[in-house]
Amino acid sequence: MTSAASLPAEYLQRLPKADLHCHLIGTVRASTFAELARRESLELPADPERIFADINSLPPDPALYRDTRIPVPQQRAADEPEVSYSLFQVSNWVVEVLRDAGDLTRIVYEAFEDAHRRSGTRHLELFFDALPPHLESLGYLGAVEAYAEGIRMAERDFGMTGLMIQGIDRSRSGEEALAVVRRVVDNPHPYVAGIGLDNLETAGPPERFVDAYRLAGEAGLGRTAHSSEHAPTAVNTITCLDLLGCDRIDHGYYVLEDDAVVERMREDQVAFTVAATTSRRSWRPWRRASIAAMLEAGLNVIPCSDDPGMFPTTLAAEYGIVADQIGATHEQVRRMAISSFEASWLPVEQRARRVAEVTREIDALDAEFALSV
Repeated sequence: MTSAASLPAEYLQRLPKADLHCHLIGTVRASTFAELARRESLELPADPERIFADINSLPPDPALYRDTRIPVPQQRAADEPEVSYSLFQVSNWVVEVLRDAGDLTRIVYEAFEDAHRRSGTRHLELFFDALPPHLESLGYLGAVEAYAEGIRMAERDFGMTGLMIQGIDRSRSGEEALAVVRRVVDNPHPYVAGIGLDNLETAGPPERFVDAYRLAGEAGLGRTAHSSEHAPTAVNTITCLDLLGCDRIDHGYYVLEDDAVVERMREDQVAFTVAATTSRRSWRPWRRASIAAMLEAGLNVIPCSDDPGMFPTTLAAEYGIVADQIGATHEQVRRMAISSFEASWLPVEQRARRVAEVTREIDALDAEFALSV
């Protein structure tokens, strides 16, 4: 097989791909945040562009990560800034300066524009969170329609497709999560395709959300969850699959802690959306070593951008890291791109058409670059 390290950057840029794990607030451009912060006279400890450049979520208690199979670094990384801003703090500031439906439409459109221009992304699925108090007057459907308008504009301008994922904050109660899902179910919208459990995995165990996920499944919504990312155990991923009924898993690196789980993940070809870049800069080598081990084990890993505006990264850059640093083969990279559409929440018939179209396009791209599988 041709090694991915020999794949040209142009090939990776043009490779048709879907981004299935991307948080809307994490896509906001530093320049957009700066403009909106000035508009709202938000007092900040530094210039907005400087804050974005210095996002660095510090590692947690090292005692939690002793003796993991792939050692988790706790020392500072070489590129850590002197003053760090956590991803959550910056995200809260961004939310604070959003004021109306127009702002919501704008940031969705810009997320799609950046994905299209910087990565050649064809399909994007965006996580959105519960409305903050200052935007509650929009109502759930008002906010969703504002997001949808941004997607429709992107579909028109860039030929992309897109969907939204209602985020479930795992730091909240199971009853609150059930209420969130009930609101989604009671107010169906063609652009809201599913739900996803997010926030720090250590903030709430997945079994807390069984009822919410059961309701989502009964309504035909897609289901995913951040799992085996912060909690150094594979059991959360089993819970997400068997009790929550997840269709795919976001992250999943700590499934490597259990050989039996790895074997099941390989046999079932569970889709894992993985990000080689994280706001915890010291963890980036661990992330990349974990993804390499997942690939070596034959798991179905699909690169994602996660929070591209704030890390910063792009989907094309994540494919480049997989190719140049992690050492995936050309066949593996090609498989990732096709799998990204197979694991999407597009309607069944549309998904099948897209997979067939993408496969033909990748065949042609391989021929153009004289690559063989």
